[in-house]
Amino acid sequence: MHPTRREFLGAAGATAVSLALPLRVSGGEPKPKSHIVTLSFDDGFKNSSIKTAEIYEKHKLSACINVVASAHRKDFRPPDYHDVPRGDFALWNELRARGHEVMPHSFQHANLQQFSFEEGKDLIRRCLDVFSRKLKGFEPKKAVYSFAYNASTPKLEAWLPTQVMAFRTSGGAINPWPRRGQVKLTCTSFGPGNCEHAIDREIDKLLAQQSGWMIFNTHGLDDEGWGPIRAAYLDRLLERLVGVASVDVLPAGAALSKYVDQA
Repeated sequence: MHPTRREFLGAAGATAVSLALPLRVSGGEPKPKSHIVTLSFDDGFKNSSIKTAEIYEKHKLSACINVVASAHRKDFRPPDYHDVPRGDFALWNELRARGHEVMPHSFQHANLQQFSFEEGKDLIRRCLDVFSRKLKGFEPKKAVYSFAYNASTPKLEAWLPTQVMAFRTSGGAINPWPRRGQVKLTCTSFGPGNCEHAIDREIDKLLAQQSGWMIFNTHGLDDEGWGPIRAAYLDRLLERLVGVASVDVLPAGAALSKYVDQA
């Protein structure tokens, strides 16, 4: 059994004990949060998104769901390992109304490193246009754009902040604490098999440092998509995370809005 199945830090000692207990300051108020965990669910698989939202709601949390703008169309051609039913904007509007974060994850799940700069900009604009027309309340300047395959380019990274609040691309899972002007978010992922051990390892790393923000790019639940996790694992993971006093479980956009505004 992986050591983090029982304890996030694995080893006994003062650190593990302190994380297991509520942290208080004078007056009985909880200490401010010092760790943020964002599980970023990509591609908008219908069944997985519905179940993910239900599990997050069970723990009074908001899920971070990133969807492909054209995936609901009959002419959409997904990568081979993603060929499962996708949600449509009726579902995305419902989940957003229930308090979940629904953000753009490309127009057609293309690797923009394989396109010219102008072609990449056009595909991103087409994606944002679909979201602006079909997702109620969507505002590009309050959005986090998640690159398909986490594949960005330096030119697109320089241009994209003129269109959206922030973007997510490849890099390490641990990001600095949200700050004003932070537009580039990085994440890690694991696949094509089950990625639960990889998530546990990254949470260990996060909680072993004084503060930080972990973004892990996962996809579907159970057998859906690349690098899935089990629904039962997600339920247990969220239960453990909400019990750690220093941890705030938030979608990416909500983390930026909440903590940058407080700075």
